[in-house]
Amino acid sequence: MNLTVYIRRFWALSPLFAVACFPTAGQAQAIDGLWDATVTVHNVSIPFQIELSSKGTEVTSYFFNGDEKVNPSTQGFFRDGFLDLKFASYATELKATFKDEILTGSYEGGPGSSYPFEAKRHNPSLTAVGSRPPLIGGRWEIQVKSPKGESAWHFIVKQSGPSISAAILRVDGDTGTLSGSYRDGKFILSHFAGERPFYVEITPLTDGSLQLELSNYRETQTLIALRPEAARAKGLPPPDDPTQHTKLKNPNEPLHFSFPDLQGQIVSDRDARFRGKVVLVNITGSWCPNCHDEAPFLEALYQKYHDQGLEIVALDFEPAEQLRDLSRLRAFVQRYGIEYTYLVAGEPSQLNERIPQAENLNAWPTTFFVGRDGLVHDIHTGFTSRASGSFDSDLKDQISIDVERLLSADAQTAGSSQ
Repeated sequence: MNLTVYIRRFWALSPLFAVACFPTAGQAQAIDGLWDATVTVHNVSIPFQIELSSKGTEVTSYFFNGDEKVNPSTQGFFRDGFLDLKFASYATELKATFKDEILTGSYEGGPGSSYPFEAKRHNPSLTAVGSRPPLIGGRWEIQVKSPKGESAWHFIVKQSGPSISAAILRVDGDTGTLSGSYRDGKFILSHFAGERPFYVEITPLTDGSLQLELSNYRETQTLIALRPEAARAKGLPPPDDPTQHTKLKNPNEPLHFSFPDLQGQIVSDRDARFRGKVVLVNITGSWCPNCHDEAPFLEALYQKYHDQGLEIVALDFEPAEQLRDLSRLRAFVQRYGIEYTYLVAGEPSQLNERIPQAENLNAWPTTFFVGRDGLVHDIHTGFTSRASGSFDSDLKDQISIDVERLLSADAQTAGSSQ
């Protein structure tokens, strides 16, 4: 075969050669874009959106909390029709097969261990407009008897025509943004951002209340929501004050802790670095979505006030399997760029054993505000996200005010008078 014929045949076959040798690059690009997905939890299909983008066979993804991109994947690939995404700070993984323009698989490693997953390409023309809805925007209170002793939760609703976003705010934090619309006489809302799977059907009742069918990874329940003024008229108590939920058995005794950091070095409240400082002692866990909401705020607070005498100490509680190598916790710390002190305190079931000075300590996160005098001046349970609207901004403002008060020159005097 002469050289001319060889070259012609090579160029004629080169497209086939490229496809054979590099099939996954084109396939990866085929999954780029926004997808309408579901996870199935306790036989309830929970809709959400996920965005995929590829570079060669590497894939990155984002979930959504309302219109905010959150929880980026830390590792991912798409090869030979198989998608694998890892989320290190939650120790979860999404595995799916791509066939006939549908992704089918499972989301694994969350509280329910494994959720069936399915996704189709987002099609804006299929978005339901719905019939003309009743107006339910504003604040409500959900009547409940929770395991933490609560009698009511806040329910914050934003509405624009048939479209709606909302959040349920409990003493330990909120659900993230529940998004949806009105159709067939109900508002259908959901949330899943790699955490907090939640599905809600809201039916307005003739007496002005709302009936809520709530499903999450733990349970399904039917509850009633009332406007705050209607709840007070019925003599019903408001939602718990998060600053009064947890108490100290002896407020005149310093809060003690002594646990190893991520390098195994024991750190104690008696260490010189904390003497005469304002210390926020934060009960947390990398498995806790509300702790993920809180961590970047605490880090910003630490960076702003550390030079003025603020220390933050996280007391982290992890399931036994995570305590073996702390991989999820290390990814959590890395994700939020945490520079404040991080200690490993034990398993969640050991919370009251390891923090015996507190009473009614049952919420993640919980933060103890320790003054320069070494005494606890405030305790705050839970933390909000942007989904809680003004509750979120008010909480952050109040925490900053409390920290500045304790840092001020007369903090000891102000604290001793409480």
